Amino acid sequence: MKYGFIHVAAAVPAVKVADTLYNTEETKRMMVDADAQGVEIICFPELGLTGYTCQDLFDQQLLIDKAEQALISLLSDTRMLDIIAIVGLPVQAGGLLLNCAAVIQHGTVLGVISKTYLPNYGEFYEKRWFASAQDLNDTEIYLAGNRIMLSATPKVFQTADGVKFGVEICEDVWAPIPPSNKLSLAGADIIFNLSATDELIGKHAYLRSLLAQQSARTISAYVYSSCGFGESTQDVVYGGNAMIFENGRLLTEGERFSFQPQMRMAQVDVEMLRSERRRNTTFINAQRRATAQLVNMQPRTQASQPEFQLTRDIEAHPFIPKSENMKDDCEEILNIQVAGLAKRLYHTNSQRVIVGISGGLDSTLALLVCVKAFDKLGLSRKGIVGVTMPGFGTTDRTHDNALSLMQSLGVTQMEINISKSVTQHFEDIGHDARVHDITYENSQARERTQILMDLSNKLGGLVIGTGDLSELALGWATYNGDHMSMYGVNAGVPKTLIKYLVQYVALNDVDALSKATLLDIVDTPISPELIPADEKGNIKQKTEDLVGPYELHDFFLYQVLRFGFRPQKIYLMACKAFDGTYDGATIKKWLTTFCRRFFAQQFKRSCLPDGPKVGSISLSPRGDWRMPSDANSTVWLQECENLI
Repeated sequence: MKYGFIHVAAAVPAVKVADTLYNTEETKRMMVDADAQGVEIICFPELGLTGYTCQDLFDQQLLIDKAEQALISLLSDTRMLDIIAIVGLPVQAGGLLLNCAAVIQHGTVLGVISKTYLPNYGEFYEKRWFASAQDLNDTEIYLAGNRIMLSATPKVFQTADGVKFGVEICEDVWAPIPPSNKLSLAGADIIFNLSATDELIGKHAYLRSLLAQQSARTISAYVYSSCGFGESTQDVVYGGNAMIFENGRLLTEGERFSFQPQMRMAQVDVEMLRSERRRNTTFINAQRRATAQLVNMQPRTQASQPEFQLTRDIEAHPFIPKSENMKDDCEEILNIQVAGLAKRLYHTNSQRVIVGISGGLDSTLALLVCVKAFDKLGLSRKGIVGVTMPGFGTTDRTHDNALSLMQSLGVTQMEINISKSVTQHFEDIGHDARVHDITYENSQARERTQILMDLSNKLGGLVIGTGDLSELALGWATYNGDHMSMYGVNAGVPKTLIKYLVQYVALNDVDALSKATLLDIVDTPISPELIPADEKGNIKQKTEDLVGPYELHDFFLYQVLRFGFRPQKIYLMACKAFDGTYDGATIKKWLTTFCRRFFAQQFKRSCLPDGPKVGSISLSPRGDWRMPSDANSTVWLQECENLI
């Protein structure tokens, strides 16, 4: 394991029923191949050394003996490999025959797991040949030259670098209380399932759903390997399912009904799984009395390990819904925002809101949420007072879009130019208006907020905040300026998502004129417009030129808040996610900026107005994120500095 990732595989080898020599050679070949590709743990199908469909041949002592000889051969020929393999075979224990999984490494059997739940219906009659783990008394056996204690006690295996895993077999996961429940609660990060699942109409979809749910419920990775081509098709067909899930998400899936052996590999993020478990108090409470026998694996012995390469796909835009879910997710987010605002209006008995409209994305989304909330409450849109406040940096494009949108949406419009009052303020505090510094910028932001707050007193309405989650993370807001409101509808929405929400409304929920305006707003560069435009009247002050690309900052924000990842790992993941878009030096620069600003600007987040959480991340000081304003960023910045 490195950077919290472990490389695992689900293998579906070619088999010949009852031909242990052939099956062993195929298993060995795939182990060697996987080890060469850096796989650390590989799982094979149920009873893979004999074939699952041997039926009454399992009553033949010769087959049982040959299965053990196959295991001996496999151990001998792979003893120089570091890979941990989990293989299936029948194991004799006194008067019982057990359907087992053997965990092997460096030529040693480190543990044997017996199947707990044996199907005895339809085409499956395993109880005809096998006993259950529940039938076991603690029994010591010798298997392939190894002294093994068989028992019904759950076993959790631990690799030399601390990754824990458990094993269950096929039907076990279909049980009302699968063994993987106990294994996960006892600390297993990964569950491996050796299986033999036949194919029936509709069964595969159910299986995928079952495994995804089990992975999510246990907050684990789930590696599933089921037998395929080569098994008997006397009455049923085996499709060769190979799937790997991580906390409910499918990482990789094999080709069903393939006539060729296949191996599906994935890098499981164990650090992420543990982070999820730590913050999930339900999981913590459930595991209080969970215990298992701990079996330690052997350390890797290869003198030189290959340099770690991140091979799994990394989502560059974790906040943005996938295209197939875009409509439903956008509607859900808007409904959350609308419901939050509607409740606040109902509670305060208010029928009026005041919103500063700049012609930019954030204020546009806030206005759209207000419109939807008023419509849902049956209130007149005239109760929405949109105020545009042009200043020294306002361009014609944003100004005209603000006016056009307010008009087409039918809200009350106000325009208050702040240039005169801010100029007077500069005179009052002795600031040279030719010096475009932070005083120059923040004076404008605070003047706008003062206007909105005073209008709220005059008109009897709530000031609706427009700032978004990304700005809160970076502190890209003027303290007691646009930082402040009476309810911040965008507080849980990151910058990269806002344009999709606005675009969704434009394409689905508004008239033609509003649509044209909204689409132009989506295409407008992000800017606070606090510095005068260039000689052609274009936006001169572009936010992403100053603080960095929001798609990078939103990526950093997600990894920091969702999983608590360190800069070194975030950098590795960002380089993979944005390969071809940003080079390592650029990612390092803006990651350093993010860490510095995230710590330095906490004081703004410590006194945030109320606002709805819409996703898995929030910066509310009352809920998700509680951090001292004077926390020190030294160790984070030092790690950023050392990135290569």
